[in-house]
Amino acid sequence: MKIQVIDSHTGGEPTRVVVGGAPKPPLPGACEARKFLASNADWLRSALINEPRGFDAIVGAYLCEPADPSCVTGVVFFNNVSYLNGCLHGTIGVVQTLAYLGRLQAGNHRIETPVGVITANLSENGKITVHNVPSYRYAADVVVQTKNHGNVIGDIAWGGNWFYLISNQGPEIHSHFIDALTDFCWDVRQALEKHQITGDRGEVIDHIEVFGPCGKGIEGDGQNFVLCPGKAFDRSPCGTGTSAKIACLAASGQLQEGELWRQASIIGTVFEASYQPLTDGKITPIISGSAYIMGEATMILDPLDPFKHGIHY
Repeated sequence: MKIQVIDSHTGGEPTRVVVGGAPKPPLPGACEARKFLASNADWLRSALINEPRGFDAIVGAYLCEPADPSCVTGVVFFNNVSYLNGCLHGTIGVVQTLAYLGRLQAGNHRIETPVGVITANLSENGKITVHNVPSYRYAADVVVQTKNHGNVIGDIAWGGNWFYLISNQGPEIHSHFIDALTDFCWDVRQALEKHQITGDRGEVIDHIEVFGPCGKGIEGDGQNFVLCPGKAFDRSPCGTGTSAKIACLAASGQLQEGELWRQASIIGTVFEASYQPLTDGKITPIISGSAYIMGEATMILDPLDPFKHGIHY
């Protein structure tokens, strides 16, 4: 079997878009496609993202026919362990990939995801701005007792994925301390599950985000470290995580409508963010960044290859 993919990166975080050769779901829609992949074709996720063809930080994007005819495409995002609700660095990568293929031009484009329709604007200079799904702070100042780091306090927020957001606690936000930050965030993640601290409707909080001041030479209003569900860290500032952050800032009155927030990642790349308020206390996050095409490839799944569907540790 041969699967065609195009690789890009957004702020340093890779996106692998499936553009040919993959099985197709029987029904249109991003939700139906995610159900189909999880139930009938999870080997595709594993083969493309896990070793030996991939590595933990890659996010896959499966394009599908949207249920909403106003959308240019539907998309399902996945990583090394599961399927994601949303992914904005991945959305920026998808838009850049479709532009590279000549499937869309500069302008506004609606994209269907399993958690709702988002709008992406591709500018003439290549900058991509995404209006995300409605986001909000679910709970503030939630204390969790961890095994190795004592009590930690953070906010729970939805930005297209569920986040536990921690400010000025744990190791310093610097690329020298990635291992320590990973251990800290994983300790928090396990503690949240142990104590049954969840998002709305009991949904699992599968992203942990730590914030601090920007390091020397990094321009932004704050720097973050984001641990993703598969225990890989986000090289980009994390679009859904930035959405969750500005939802918390808006709820606390620390960021006003239209005011710009520049979120730096652990490697110093930056997303620009602002928001529009909604009537129910939620916000529409507006996230801007750029993606760069890195390569196009045909992945070959040899039936005799014992690792044709990836290595499972």
